[in-house]
Amino acid sequence: MRLSLMSSAFASGGAIPRRHTCEGENVSPPLRWSRLSEDVKSLTLIVDDPRAAAGGVFSHWVLYNIPPDMDGLPEGVEAGGTLPWGAMQGRNSFGNARYEGPCPPLDEEHTYYFRLYALDAPLDISAGATREQVLQHMEGHILDRSELMGRYGRG
Repeated sequence: MRLSLMSSAFASGGAIPRRHTCEGENVSPPLRWSRLSEDVKSLTLIVDDPRAAAGGVFSHWVLYNIPPDMDGLPEGVEAGGTLPWGAMQGRNSFGNARYEGPCPPLDEEHTYYFRLYALDAPLDISAGATREQVLQHMEGHILDRSELMGRYGRG
């Protein structure tokens, strides 16, 4: 069975609720994923807007070393580098170690990709790593991946 990622807050391809954006409470949405194989030793979640940054992708959340026994994340994951349950948060494009929701310019709708990676090892990097550092450390360790896409527009 392939890895699948879903949210009770929005369907893939659907609108991300205001609650999970800069215009709302700016809390991370609840996420669930399918059962993992025993080969999976950690998970990484990266949330990006490929259209926001003129120089490349804009990251809204970088979360790695998620324990493989977890089957999802609750709504409103707390801020901070190392979380009490073992995962680590990297710096998003705002420079912060936390989820920061969609916030496109007025009168624009952007597409946001929640990408979950199943890895064969935990990442050997400390909390606060950048998206690029996390992607580099994941090379050669990805067993499977899944994607949940959402849209949000202001105005």
